[in-house]
Amino acid sequence: MSEKKIIAVFGATGAQGGGVARAILNDKNSEFAVRAITRDADSDKAKELAQLGAEVVVADIDDEKSLLNALEGAYGAFFVTFFWAHFSPQREYNEASSMAHAAKQAGLQHVIWSTLEDTRHWVPLDDDRMPTLQGNYKVPHFDAKGEADKIFTDLGVPTTFLRASFYWENFIYFGAGPKKGSDGKLYLTLPMADKKMAGVGSEDIGKTAYAIFKGGSEFVGKIIGVAGDQLTGEEMASKLSSAIGQEVIYNYVTPEVYRGFGFPGADDMGNMFQFYRDFDEVCNTVRDVAYSRELNPELQSFDTWLEQNAGLIPLD
Repeated sequence: MSEKKIIAVFGATGAQGGGVARAILNDKNSEFAVRAITRDADSDKAKELAQLGAEVVVADIDDEKSLLNALEGAYGAFFVTFFWAHFSPQREYNEASSMAHAAKQAGLQHVIWSTLEDTRHWVPLDDDRMPTLQGNYKVPHFDAKGEADKIFTDLGVPTTFLRASFYWENFIYFGAGPKKGSDGKLYLTLPMADKKMAGVGSEDIGKTAYAIFKGGSEFVGKIIGVAGDQLTGEEMASKLSSAIGQEVIYNYVTPEVYRGFGFPGADDMGNMFQFYRDFDEVCNTVRDVAYSRELNPELQSFDTWLEQNAGLIPLD
């Protein structure tokens, strides 16, 4: 293991980081070794990674010394933050800043930063087409990540900026799947009108990131989006209908209505879908399905993902 180049994988027990770790560990001929960074080495997911051959290291990204220790001797790192644990874009920005500075100090040769668009470049704060949230953001869980891109660039950290798409796992775990209406029928409710939205199976993010690490310097400085499909709400509803054996009807609501649904983060998600809808060309050009498949030949389409996961989607 010591002969291999170490990739420090942050969020190693989460969706993205876990996918990166497994992609590397499942390749027995990989030139890389995995250092799985976690807050809890005793968690089941951390133990699973250790059994697969990862070095599990406990670190706190809010502690500079802990962060530097986690990166010591590493070749590269996969950095990801998790907005939904705290709903604070400022905290996300601070975490990204700490990661970038630690990467610079540790002399890492290749960093992948899991980021998203700063939507304020397209919808300024004084643009009332979309409400401003938390005083300074349009889509909080996008904007702070995008704003942090500049830190990596300004510090000269050799970085690939990886932009994920809408996780299809949101239909399973985030309550975004079909819901029964008062008429007993299933409805997929999205504020996307007839625009296509890029989506991806979360495991494919990790496989694509692994391909980027293997490509090395050719990917430094590049923005790479990953998507398994680009589909309208109607197309998603149709594919869901076939997969679960029940009719799913696409229910278009306006972003205003969606923001008012009242679940935690509904306003943020409503703004996100509005950005995907109103700037579909911007979002989908970056999230190129054909290029994602070049990097990751095992890339799942929505149909392929549904074959494996349709039974896990709650139909309430």
